[in-house]
Amino acid sequence: MDKLTDDVPGCYYNRTVQFFYEHSGKNISAHWRPRDYVVVSLGMGVSVIVILANILVMVAIFINRRFHFPIYYLLGNLAAADLFSGIAYLHLMFHTGPWTIKLSKNQWFVRQTLIDSSLTASVLNLLAIALERHQTIFTMQVCLHSKMTNRRVVLLIALIWGLAIFMGLVPTMGWHCLCDLENCSTMAPMYKRSYLVFWAVLNLFTFSLMVAAYTRIFVYVRHKSQRMSQHTSQIRHKETVFNLMKTVSMILGCFVICWTPGLVLLMLDGLGCESCQVLRYEKYCLVLAECNSLVNPIIYSFRDTDMLQTFKRILCCLCRRGDAGRKDTLSGMRCNTLEQENMPYMSVCSNVVIILYVTL
Repeated sequence: MDKLTDDVPGCYYNRTVQFFYEHSGKNISAHWRPRDYVVVSLGMGVSVIVILANILVMVAIFINRRFHFPIYYLLGNLAAADLFSGIAYLHLMFHTGPWTIKLSKNQWFVRQTLIDSSLTASVLNLLAIALERHQTIFTMQVCLHSKMTNRRVVLLIALIWGLAIFMGLVPTMGWHCLCDLENCSTMAPMYKRSYLVFWAVLNLFTFSLMVAAYTRIFVYVRHKSQRMSQHTSQIRHKETVFNLMKTVSMILGCFVICWTPGLVLLMLDGLGCESCQVLRYEKYCLVLAECNSLVNPIIYSFRDTDMLQTFKRILCCLCRRGDAGRKDTLSGMRCNTLEQENMPYMSVCSNVVIILYVTL
C-alpha cells in the first residue's frame, strides 16, 4: 500500500498511518499511559497461555494413536488456528499503543491480516467441528467416529485455511478506505465501515449455524435417550441429558461471551454510531475474543478423559526431565504412556516431549 508516487486524486496512498488515525478520531498517544500498560500486559499474558495450551493439545493428538480420527484431526486444526491466533495477538501487542505511529501502511495491514485470518480460522474450525458432530450423530448412531476419510479431512482443513487467509486479505485487496476517506471506520482506521459490518454479520451467521447444529443434536439425543430409558434406570437417562446440556451450554455460552461484545462493537462502528464510544471498549473486547482461543482446548480437549491422561503423561515427562537435570540422558528417562498403548508409542512420546521441553 505504501507508494512513492504522487497520490491519485481522491486517494491517500502516501499518507502515514497517523493521518488515518487522526482523521477517524482514534488518536495515537506518543507516550505510554496506564491503560496501555494494562492492555498490553493482559494481552501478552493471554497470548502466552493460549500458545502453550494449544501446543499441548497438538502434541497430545500427535503422539496418541487413539486420537488419529477425523474429529481429533479437526480438534488439532482448531488448536493450530488458536495457536496462530495467540501468535498473531502477541505480534499485535508489540505493534500497538505508541508503537502504532511507527508502522508503515504495509505493516499495519499485515498486523490486521494476521488477526483477522487467525480469528476467522478459529471460528470456521468451531463450525466444522459442530457439523462433523452433527453428521456423526445422525449417520452413525453407535460409533463415536465418522466415516470421513483422511483425504476429506485434509481438504476440509485446506478449505478452512484458504477461506481464513482470503478473509484476512480482503481489505488489502481493495476493501479499504484509502480512496474513500469519509467511510473509514473508527476501530480500524484504514478499513471501510462496510467491511466491519460484513465481517460481523458473517460471524453471526456462522454462530447461528453452530446453534442450529448443536440444538438439533441435543433434541435428537434427548429423544433417543428417552426411548432408551425404558430399558435403563431413570437416573442414567437424566445424567445423559444433563451432561449433553452442560457440554452444549459451555460451547455456545463461551462463544457468545467471548465474541458477542466484539461483534456488537464492530456492528456499531460499521453503522457509524458516533455516540457509542467504541474505542473505550475496543481493546478489552479483542482480549475477550482472544480468550475463546484459550477456552476452546479446555472445552473440546480437557473434558476428554483420554486427552487428560495424555496431558498428564506429557507434563509428567517434562517434570521428570526437569528434576533429573542436565546430567540425565534420554536413555535414563521412563516416559509412561497411556495404559492401553504399546512400547513403540513410548519412543515417539519421548522425542516429542524433548522438542516441547526445549521449545518451552
